[in-house]
Amino acid sequence: MNATTITEHCPEVPVSLAEQAYGRLRDRLTMLEIRPGAMIHDALLASEMGIGRTPIREALKRLETDHLVVSYARRGTFATQVDITALSDVSELRRHLEPLAAHKAALSAPPAVRQQMQDLARTLEELACGDATNRTFMRADLDVHRLIYRAAGNDHLEETLVRLDNLATRIWCLVLDRVPGVSGHVQEHVQLLEAIAAGRADEAAGLALDHVTSFERTMRVVL
Repeated sequence: MNATTITEHCPEVPVSLAEQAYGRLRDRLTMLEIRPGAMIHDALLASEMGIGRTPIREALKRLETDHLVVSYARRGTFATQVDITALSDVSELRRHLEPLAAHKAALSAPPAVRQQMQDLARTLEELACGDATNRTFMRADLDVHRLIYRAAGNDHLEETLVRLDNLATRIWCLVLDRVPGVSGHVQEHVQLLEAIAAGRADEAAGLALDHVTSFERTMRVVL
């Protein structure tokens, strides 16, 4: 499973080359597959992705707004450093917005999306029983969050939460090898997905808040 799973369930929505480039680069930057501080070469990326440089440049403009890259005149574009000091600010917003998204998703998600949530919950259980790596669990974590945000049915809420979750995930990936129980943290999502799929809005909101609080507490111990 990877971070493109959710978009693959919406084949009827055409995706531009710039959108494709944005999604792929965003996830590589989020998972620190493009290391913090690394220079971004648009020509090299265009060659790797098999697309033109214009979509790459459009994607990079969006990624700068997301605080994942930064551009300097006459120097170029670079992956941003992971800002550990942003943990408090990011967590403060997520404590308010994650429960809202979970609550809204539980009330408004269509049947097909509820089934998708149940399927994703089963996938998480299978991962926990196997020998999945921490990075695999983190990709699953991204899938869960993005599915819930989309199911909430509010584009502005979704955009904001995806951006915040990406920044939080970068912090986690920075210390991933030192974080105990990553699988257990991701497994918290099984209950959350099941609550949303069943329409238990208040329970879903509470579980979402617990999850964000648990993440912040874990990061503070490690950092």
